[in-house]
Amino acid sequence: MLSALCLLVTIGTCAQIAVNLPKRELRAVWLTTINNLDWPDTKATSPQAVERQKKELTDILDRLKAANFNAVVLQTRIRGTVIYPSAIEPMDACITGSFIPPRSPNSSTLQSFDSSILQYDPLAFAIEECHRRGMQLHAWVVAIPGNKATQIKALGAQALSKRVPQLVIKTSEGNMLDPGVPETAEYLASICEEIVRGYDIDGLNFDYIRYPEKEIRFSDAASYRKYAQAGQSLAEWRRSNTNRIVQLIHHRVKAIKPWVAISCSPVGKYADTQRYPAGGWNALHAVSQDAKLWIKEGWMDILMPMQYFRGNNYYPFALDWQESSYGRTIASGLGVYQIDRNQQNWPLAEMERQISWCRQHGLGGQVFFRSRFVTDNTKGIYDLLQRNLYRTPALPPALTGDDLPVPDAPTDGKIEEHPEGITLSWKPSDAQCSMFNAQYLYVLYRSSTYPVDTEDPNNIYKVIGVESRGDGSPGDIPSPLLLGGAGGRLSPPPYYAVTAVNRYGIESAPLELNTPFEPRQFKYLQKSKNK
Repeated sequence: MLSALCLLVTIGTCAQIAVNLPKRELRAVWLTTINNLDWPDTKATSPQAVERQKKELTDILDRLKAANFNAVVLQTRIRGTVIYPSAIEPMDACITGSFIPPRSPNSSTLQSFDSSILQYDPLAFAIEECHRRGMQLHAWVVAIPGNKATQIKALGAQALSKRVPQLVIKTSEGNMLDPGVPETAEYLASICEEIVRGYDIDGLNFDYIRYPEKEIRFSDAASYRKYAQAGQSLAEWRRSNTNRIVQLIHHRVKAIKPWVAISCSPVGKYADTQRYPAGGWNALHAVSQDAKLWIKEGWMDILMPMQYFRGNNYYPFALDWQESSYGRTIASGLGVYQIDRNQQNWPLAEMERQISWCRQHGLGGQVFFRSRFVTDNTKGIYDLLQRNLYRTPALPPALTGDDLPVPDAPTDGKIEEHPEGITLSWKPSDAQCSMFNAQYLYVLYRSSTYPVDTEDPNNIYKVIGVESRGDGSPGDIPSPLLLGGAGGRLSPPPYYAVTAVNRYGIESAPLELNTPFEPRQFKYLQKSKNK
């Protein structure tokens, strides 16, 4: 690894395009693995198939990065199965075409899984590739649902109802964990601990951390009789159960890696508002999901409500979430699938309106369901984002809280001239080498004015992922920054500044890499001009 971050640039004009975009905004997709909906298309049944599966993922990430997405929410736990070699749950068939039992508990690390079918760890690979592109990876955990009826037979002894029968309720769809059994919280927390200890994730996102909808037959009367307190109604008891699960997971995760952002995807409408009824389908009353309490107490850092609606079913309820954000991030879950002609056939303009509205009302970003509808450019959504709404890069929102570490600025900034251009370089500060304040990103700014205004998102030139986490050794940037010329005329070089961003998302003060232009600088340019 290099001790300084270097990149070649060709000097030219520094054109700026004025766009009114935020500097910080979560721009994410839910990347769905269940039934191979978004990834992978190829099952990892041979070394060649593994490489094809990897290539499918890197193609998706390249496309998202090119449109200035900064996060991927990857479905990691599906329905009692996972996409990584686990000591707790079997690996899902979406990866290999067949279910793989949990690894031996005597195995020394999570990375030591050995199988003739699978020779790589899909989650570790996805994290590495996201970080290489300066993108976050949030592990998406489907919490309460268990195996569907069709899976139970295929899983055999590895079915959830066989492994932990004391935690499971039989439903009309198969089986589910029972939130009312206290040990359910422990079981889910153990899965989260396994992921957080074994993988360099940036966040944990919980889906279906709630009770089932009324259409699913689910009888927890026995658990209610056994565990409810005297005088506690069923509704109160159920909410206390989901609260307990969320609180325990928060405490376990933050004790290991406090920078991991905990989020959930609640039902899109919290409850009736003063003017608009939720129509009976809401988080608080229908499925015992008090997500406003979770974000108020700090058990959640981010809420990504699933708001796959439009009109008065969308805007009043999105505003309701934002007005109860307690300074934390509300990233609206947008139903991009609804613009598909085989779904609701919404006009593309609906997505543009919802994104613009989110920005006008201070929401912290958008998460699209699902990834494939974005990368397939359904009705031109990818083009709209890349060329307009996500035209400039953006940093994910920082975590909030007391006494969070602030990174020092990079040091030893240099610009060195070469016949083919210039090289920018800098080094991390010593403080950034601490695990709890390790740099996560570098942000390179470019401007025609000095000093560089790092609050202007139009000046963000490149968001650079630090490939080696925790030791302060950034990687090399492989491609030059081409600035282009205007009619062959020589222009003063642009000004550069760089900042460090730590794992909490907090940005350092800038390091200016060059000072106001003087004619005696850049001798190779002068020679070129005089020819």
